[in-house]
Amino acid sequence: MPSESAPARALLKFSTPHDPAALAAFIRLRVLNPEHEHWRRGIEAASLYHRLHDDLRVPFTFRIPAKEEGQEVQGEGWPAALAGFPLGQWIADARRFYTRGDMDAERVEELEKLGMVWSHHDVAWEEGLTAARGWAEENGHLLAPLDAVFQGAAVGIWLKNARAAARRATELEQRQAEGLPVTSWAGALSTERREQLKEIDPSWCPSWPVEWQRAFHLVHQHLDEGGTLPVAAGEVVRQGEDLGRWVRAQRLEFDKLTSVQQWTCEHVLGITPATEEEKPKARVSQAAKWAMHYAAARQFYEREGHLTVPRKHIETLVLDGAEDEGQEQREMSLKLGAWVSNQRTRAATLSPERIEQLSKIGMRCA
Repeated sequence: MPSESAPARALLKFSTPHDPAALAAFIRLRVLNPEHEHWRRGIEAASLYHRLHDDLRVPFTFRIPAKEEGQEVQGEGWPAALAGFPLGQWIADARRFYTRGDMDAERVEELEKLGMVWSHHDVAWEEGLTAARGWAEENGHLLAPLDAVFQGAAVGIWLKNARAAARRATELEQRQAEGLPVTSWAGALSTERREQLKEIDPSWCPSWPVEWQRAFHLVHQHLDEGGTLPVAAGEVVRQGEDLGRWVRAQRLEFDKLTSVQQWTCEHVLGITPATEEEKPKARVSQAAKWAMHYAAARQFYEREGHLTVPRKHIETLVLDGAEDEGQEQREMSLKLGAWVSNQRTRAATLSPERIEQLSKIGMRCA
């Protein structure tokens, strides 16, 4: 037979007087209803575990640490009476009984008061949520990059999956609102869980890229702390984000932003679209450059009657802007002498079409 605990041995000494209520409780728990006694020990152990760890995510193999018989560790320790109790297995059994519907409502309530999470999927969610909350407390937002980790938990990947599930839920809700059939809600994040993440950071799942929202938040945070709007690359870097480079990109590509992004940039951060003077000139393709130099060569030929161009000659070409509506005429200075020399040198690599064009203005490519 298994050895009795010290309190049990004391009660079993019938030669000494006993409290009738304690003796009745002992008989009820140990003789008439031993399963109830096992439950009470489990609840006691679970309560102490929750006090120590602030949750009931108990590893399956966890047992209450053994102490010397008759001793209790003061403060946050474990009483000797619970030594060796298989709390991890007890928690797993409780989840199984709950899933089968074999658990009394009173017991369900007892465990839920301790923060019991019933399903393994719920356990994984709570663990991810706890890690996400911790990451947000350290960083000030929940817009973690994909490789973000908090105490060993892959927060970035967890949040990416949560956003995908939230967007699926939104799509299904929209279909439902439009009267379209919804065959399955699998993979959709529940409203309750979306609210849990919104409580941490209302902007956790933007409709545009998370990278954009993270940079927006960091610029906003920088301004709130008294900083000025960064406008140059490398001017301000936070959490690995070059805020000056980001601000410049928003100004140059303002027309590519959504109306909501434009409004928040302009009214919250003070970012205005770049002027035409501030925008970098569009790169001219090699084909366009060749066409402009050919036009200059034809202009020289029509004026001089030959294409013997001095090596250092600069030809001024007037562009009338007819192809670009609203553009005024402008002049362009081209190093025609060097270009003509290069065409002759590279004649073997020129296309037949270009050789024909050059021959028409008197160039000898042979």
